[in-house]
Amino acid sequence: MSRSLPDQMNVIEAAGAGGPEVLRLAQAALPQPARQEVLIRVRAAGVNRPDVLQRLGRYPVPPDASPIIGLEVAGEVAALGAETTGFAVGDRVCALTNGGGYAQYCRVPAGQVLPWPTGYDAIRAAALPETFFTVWANAFQMGRLRAGETVLIHGGTSGIGTTALQLAREFGAHAFVTVGSASKAEACLKLGAEVAINYREQAFETVVAERTGGRGVDVVVDIIGAKYFDRNLAALAKDGRLVIIGTMGGHIVEQFNLGRVQAKRLSIMGSTMRPRSTAEKAAIASDLKSKVWPVLDAGRCAPIIHQVLPLAEAAEAHRLMESSDHIGKIVLRVD
Repeated sequence: MSRSLPDQMNVIEAAGAGGPEVLRLAQAALPQPARQEVLIRVRAAGVNRPDVLQRLGRYPVPPDASPIIGLEVAGEVAALGAETTGFAVGDRVCALTNGGGYAQYCRVPAGQVLPWPTGYDAIRAAALPETFFTVWANAFQMGRLRAGETVLIHGGTSGIGTTALQLAREFGAHAFVTVGSASKAEACLKLGAEVAINYREQAFETVVAERTGGRGVDVVVDIIGAKYFDRNLAALAKDGRLVIIGTMGGHIVEQFNLGRVQAKRLSIMGSTMRPRSTAEKAAIASDLKSKVWPVLDAGRCAPIIHQVLPLAEAAEAHRLMESSDHIGKIVLRVD
């Protein structure tokens, strides 16, 4: 560790499980990078739905991860572990963390670290990792979304939704989205959605049937879970794939039509990012670097930033996240 680095740093700690008010600015010891880790001087940290769940005590922290909230950061390399290669102190990087993002410094496995895309600053770079890792791993790797296919994305204006929508468009898929207002529908149409469905006014499975001539969509990317489960099956085409990445509408499905699964030869799958191994996350990062980062470098896709708040206002960022009034990403600036 360099002697120029401080012994202490500012962090956001949660004083027990609870509402946004449990988040407070505090001091903690500087983390020490392990042999194959990078220590990042954090300039910005993204805010995500799993952060809210962790604050509420509903998203367990892995045994070897930092208890500090925060799953994505951007900044500069401050120090390298003894066996870390491919980076130099001062490199501008962003990373999917295993925790610890709401802080001035964060240690991250080297395989989860990526360079800033061309022309990016820390704010935009910090808005990339969590959503791009999640969307790529689920919609494109697991869900096998391909050019010419049709995808239904729930929560179209969330960080996940805006990312999935843009990547679907970029890689030649036709995107349907669900949203909760006319203004959100307009925002998604501007980002390339072919159909934006206001779930407060229309049944999405009915609109899907009408707009696809009764065929259905090839992939559903779902953040809702139980509440939409049977309706998602109805919206899928033959050989369709349901990819569940969130359960905002409940974990337990009381009953559903197994005959529909059989008749349509449906695949149902789901995942979370945090429990994946370091090797699995590194493989996703490698795929992103070769296939998606060139798209970002060219400016054809970009994170949608809704609001930037200082680190000390993490509680307000969580209130905004829970309101679902945002379009795109919420980012904390770390000074």
